[in-house]
Amino acid sequence: MSYQNIRVEAGAIASVTIDRPKVLNALDRQTVAELRAAVAELSGGGTRVVILTGGGDKAFVAGADISAMADMSMEEARAFAGEGHALGDALEGAPFVSIAAVNGFALGGGCELALACDFIHASAKAKFGQPEVKLGVIPGFGGTQRLSRRVGVARARELCVTGDVIAADEALRIGLVSSVVPPEELGPKCRAIAERIAKNGPLAVQAARRAIRLGEGTDLVTANAIERELFAAGFGTADQKEGMRAFLDKREAQFEGR
Repeated sequence: MSYQNIRVEAGAIASVTIDRPKVLNALDRQTVAELRAAVAELSGGGTRVVILTGGGDKAFVAGADISAMADMSMEEARAFAGEGHALGDALEGAPFVSIAAVNGFALGGGCELALACDFIHASAKAKFGQPEVKLGVIPGFGGTQRLSRRVGVARARELCVTGDVIAADEALRIGLVSSVVPPEELGPKCRAIAERIAKNGPLAVQAARRAIRLGEGTDLVTANAIERELFAAGFGTADQKEGMRAFLDKREAQFEGR
């Protein structure tokens, strides 16, 4: 599939790059639609990990495209937010692990896009924030909800109502990102993590993500019941037989995702 605003490199470890550096990779409707199409495309193959990043050296995604939003009606804004939410839901529900490699500004919709990924690794020059209140609105792509689940309600509330932008080190301190590395090390760092993930049983990786996602919004008893069923389901797969036999045989497992 051809894209205008993003670049996609498919494979077991795939990459998706938002490629609008002249506008700091801002998200307009076309870019959101292309990202959703890329998620669907990569979900249909053998992709196990996707690394999502921004083109250029200044921004991951600096936010939504304000020039395209300024004159929106309420109905148009509702539809745009729905498209952003659909993208986040698609990333969370995809069969692959998604890693946000944040190489610069991740503000507004950019921060929300990163939050929809399984985890975030950041360049030392990255900056994060939900500054929408400075424009008279609130986050519309899931920021008020995913941010609180990532860093806690109090910290998320403070970031959303002040509109403050924080540096990478502060993002690490509050648990928003998993690591902060020099800019030149970000790509290799994410690639190395992706390679470790890709060696594991793909069905087991999917089940672990599903257990965490489904259990997050419920009580511990229900969450543990979800885990128990997904654990048991693993014993009906060829991957479980291969993984445990390989362990006993002292060899590397050859998983096929079935």
